[in-house]
Amino acid sequence: MNVDFNKKSTFNYDLPENLIAQSPVEPRDSSRLMILNKQNGKIIHKKFYDIVDYLNPGDCLVINDSKVLPARIFGKNIETGYKVEFLLLKQLSSGLWETLVKPGKKAKSGFKFIFGDENNTHLTAEIIEVLPDGNRILKFEDMKNFFSKLDEIGQMPLPPYIKEKLKDKSRYQTVYAKDLGSAAAPTAGLHFTPELLKKIKDKGINVVSVTLHVGLGTFRPVKEENIQNHKMHSEFFIIPQSTAEVIKNTKESGNKVICVGTTSCRTVESVYNKFGKIRAYESSTDIFIKPGYKFGITDGLITNFHLPESTLIMLVTAFAGYENIMNAYKTAVEEKYRFFSFGDAMIII
Repeated sequence: MNVDFNKKSTFNYDLPENLIAQSPVEPRDSSRLMILNKQNGKIIHKKFYDIVDYLNPGDCLVINDSKVLPARIFGKNIETGYKVEFLLLKQLSSGLWETLVKPGKKAKSGFKFIFGDENNTHLTAEIIEVLPDGNRILKFEDMKNFFSKLDEIGQMPLPPYIKEKLKDKSRYQTVYAKDLGSAAAPTAGLHFTPELLKKIKDKGINVVSVTLHVGLGTFRPVKEENIQNHKMHSEFFIIPQSTAEVIKNTKESGNKVICVGTTSCRTVESVYNKFGKIRAYESSTDIFIKPGYKFGITDGLITNFHLPESTLIMLVTAFAGYENIMNAYKTAVEEKYRFFSFGDAMIII
């Protein structure tokens, strides 16, 4: 099969709109699970809570413990009363944030905004700079209890393909989220419950954490037809010493390292790519994993079903093989799996 992996259109597939999940299932671990054997392409259909049967004692599960900021806030111009939507992208320093704004024409440098209820919980901020790409630098005036105020007035920055309002903010967080900083959820982890994680640990499987703060670049489409010209956004990550040691021991003992989500995968592979081994490290990564990449750490991958022509479907294609992934996605459509952030999952082993 002659496939051009440099072409964006190579990673396209047909997806009926009604298969894009608009809300999470209850309970979390009752979503469907596709098991994909990357060696022979064989597919089995299960429920997510069955995942414990596909993990073995001595294996290591790598989770991303980043917590999503309720980063979508609506501000009112103090002078004109105009309402503007802000999305907090990146904290540059205390009180200083890079933001995405709409409508931009109502958010010029020097404009001041109030967020939330003027009489109770509120924040005030001023736009101090308009960046060349249209993003704004926003300076908040009072940082006392900033994150607790943000938690009260902010909304979850759901992807644009989710049209329904999220009733419970916690459903766009993993049950193990603890380190605030993501602009989007590491969605493969949304399927786990505390009870399922306990079952996994009780079976003798190590569960270790990394942190990668997911940026909005995860939703940005690949615009270049030649994917070699696509520039990934940089994201901050941490691999703790304890995690590095468990992963190292797992590899040395011949057991499998299974990454929960493309974010965990990109984190461990970024360090392997730099040092040729796993080790404790803290940095930023813009690694673009696509067909041709040789995985050094990841033996298995738990992931959701991704957008056509996205960097995420390119990553899973690199891991499982083009024919396997295209067939898996075709099967998922035929079997009416739910797609994207609140959708069903697959484990590639």
